[in-house]
Amino acid sequence: MGLIGEARLLARGRDWRGRSRTPKSAVEHQNHERPGEFPTSWARTPAARSTRRAIQRTVLTPLVWQQTRPQIDGLDRLAGLTGPVVFVANHSSHLDTPLILGSLPPRLAEWLAVGAASDYFFDARWRAGLTALVFNAFPVERYSSRRLRSLAPRLVDNGWNLLLFPEGTRSDDGWMSPLRLGAAQLCISRAVPAVPVALRGTYAAMPRGRNWPIPGRPRVVVRYGSPLRPEEREDARSFNARMADSIARLWAEDTMGWYGSLRAQARGELSLPTGPPAASWRRIWEASRPLARTDGSRAWRRG
Repeated sequence: MGLIGEARLLARGRDWRGRSRTPKSAVEHQNHERPGEFPTSWARTPAARSTRRAIQRTVLTPLVWQQTRPQIDGLDRLAGLTGPVVFVANHSSHLDTPLILGSLPPRLAEWLAVGAASDYFFDARWRAGLTALVFNAFPVERYSSRRLRSLAPRLVDNGWNLLLFPEGTRSDDGWMSPLRLGAAQLCISRAVPAVPVALRGTYAAMPRGRNWPIPGRPRVVVRYGSPLRPEEREDARSFNARMADSIARLWAEDTMGWYGSLRAQARGELSLPTGPPAASWRRIWEASRPLARTDGSRAWRRG
């Protein structure tokens, strides 16, 4: 840097490294305003809905089905279900949302809005616009329920179904974390049912850090449970426990079968699959195992 450049830096209160010459302790405190929430109402207009439907049917769903081998169970449990309804699912991969969107009946999928992390999907305008258009996503703060309280209830009141991931973020190692209360509180306050969803194999197929599924069309499972309706005077913690219990049973259904998982649930033997108490590499290794192949003929298999 020449003398002229250094003189300009000094004139702006900076040293030759570009750092401020004023100690932080001497700088007057300023309240930084939070950036405004990215508007998403345009993504629910008729024109945007038509565009989204075309993108999902002709590009997104065929691509995901080409790169993986999805097994969809429990669609019979959604028969006769009308919105609004809140789908609650475990979350370990960017494949989770496209798999649910592609497997739901059109009468539910076309009226589905997806809660997406505001600090990831809405941190840049181009990504926010693309996410809102393709997934009908709305921003949710992962470490606060403020925006979930402000926007999600309005969507439900307007007849939209929601897809929420109550863990708050994608799993780091493929195993589940406890469910936060936001989704349960929403269902209680709006008297709408929750449909538990268990996704298996998505972490092994496309773990955190990958932008594309692994080669070989790995098997993934999307399993829908029976709708859970808030009971009279039930509080959010009780309803949240019921949601967690249902997701745990659906997760176990892949290895135990439908009847076996019901019996294990009745005996109180099931809990959220939080993984083995081991080192992180062991937990990731266990979660990355491909799902066993099945021929679709197992007893009690549904969907």
